[in-house]
Amino acid sequence: MVSANREMVVYCFDTLVSHYNSEQVPPPAFDEGQHPLFVTWKKVVNGGEPRLRGCIGTLEARYLINGFRDYALTRSYSLILIDKLSLRKMVIETFKVLISGYSALRDRRFPPIQAKELPSLECTVSILINYETALHYIDWEIGKHGIIIEFTDPDNNTRRSATYLPEVAAHEGWTMMETIDSLMRKAGYNGTITESLRKRIQLTRYQSTLFTMHYSEYVAYVKTTRGAPPSTDGAKPGNH
Repeated sequence: MVSANREMVVYCFDTLVSHYNSEQVPPPAFDEGQHPLFVTWKKVVNGGEPRLRGCIGTLEARYLINGFRDYALTRSYSLILIDKLSLRKMVIETFKVLISGYSALRDRRFPPIQAKELPSLECTVSILINYETALHYIDWEIGKHGIIIEFTDPDNNTRRSATYLPEVAAHEGWTMMETIDSLMRKAGYNGTITESLRKRIQLTRYQSTLFTMHYSEYVAYVKTTRGAPPSTDGAKPGNH
């Protein structure tokens, strides 16, 4: 089983730094493969709690190198942007918030991450694993499972879908029902949430492996392994 690792996060930072410097991205130091993946950027200000700055990914298997390169450049965020979410042969866009390259630079609702923000950035890579069809809408564990919900909007017969990564519910301090209700809102449903509607939800649960690295750790790692820190000559404050 492939797990998220340091080299994957380093490659995401390399992608972002190379973008600002208009340089070729250094070759990745991890094995290729196809897996569902997410890249999340957070910003740490004055030693405070990291705040989401961009998050994007796919629930469908993708080649890791292309996926990390693309998703490392998506702009900024609010919660999570899922690009080309494929479920049961359906391609659906759901729960939007942000990510890396894609997450760092391309979410139209937020200003792109700028080069001057690099020193305050933290990057997390997630590899999604163990997809399972749940028996019902609370057949999952907070802190262990990410969840994908699908349901039909009773007001207009629209099919809706959305996902939360495994860490979201625990971080927010939500109960299972609060998580489900929040996810239904994120899917775009604005009507009354009833127990009957919850019971009609089709839920898929999954797990993930994570690796997180702050920019300062990235700089130290690159200096140690490549003999010099990453170049930021082209990453002037106005570049984005």
